[in-house]
Amino acid sequence: MQLQQFFDDNPRIAAAFSGGVDSSYLLYAAKTAGCDVRAYFVKSQFQPGFELDDAVGIAARLGVTLTVEEFSVLNDPAVAANPPDRCYHCKTLMLRRLRELARADGYDVLCDGTNADDDETDRPGMRALREQNVISPLRDCGLDKATIRLLSRQVGLPTHDKPSYSCLATRIPTGTAITTDVLGKIERAEGALSKMGFSDYRVRYQPTGGARIELPDDQIENAASRRAEILTALQPEFQTVTLNLVGR
Repeated sequence: MQLQQFFDDNPRIAAAFSGGVDSSYLLYAAKTAGCDVRAYFVKSQFQPGFELDDAVGIAARLGVTLTVEEFSVLNDPAVAANPPDRCYHCKTLMLRRLRELARADGYDVLCDGTNADDDETDRPGMRALREQNVISPLRDCGLDKATIRLLSRQVGLPTHDKPSYSCLATRIPTGTAITTDVLGKIERAEGALSKMGFSDYRVRYQPTGGARIELPDDQIENAASRRAEILTALQPEFQTVTLNLVGR
């Protein structure tokens, strides 16, 4: 199936929107196809502030109405306890809320930006998508991440080279309880790295109170040379700060 055919068959859709590469292209494609599309962004404790800023900017650029819903996923013990299937519980909560919002606005078809590279056997969140009857047009049409980046660049979307960014909860080891305090420390640490010019980073929380920085290979030497600067930024909130010499 081609995307245009999907939108011809579904001329009115709600889109779960993150402001990332895939969901941004989904909004662009829907809008270009003449689809009546409305975007929904769930702002939980797991999304850093810049993700919301990016989503607001892209939606405005595309002329798509965006609904932002503040939602506390940590109210659910199954999420806060951080079990192996945390993503399933979290995504189920958010998709149910998105479905409620979309239906209240008159949208019965809920879509997301899952692409053809996303392995259904390796993502607990995929189970939630199936159970909540969320459609993934990019995946169904065979569009993988590389193709979506290429198409996004061709049409001038600023997200075409945006690094993939998983939620803040993925920085905390499975089985370690998630708290707003720890999430805040991680977000501030990654924000500090961004201001220093680093990209595609991860700050992994250690249960002992430490932080482990992960960077692409070509940024590790720069980080090592700026040891004092990084420690000044991160050490007030973390007992230890280490740099993983194995690049992302």
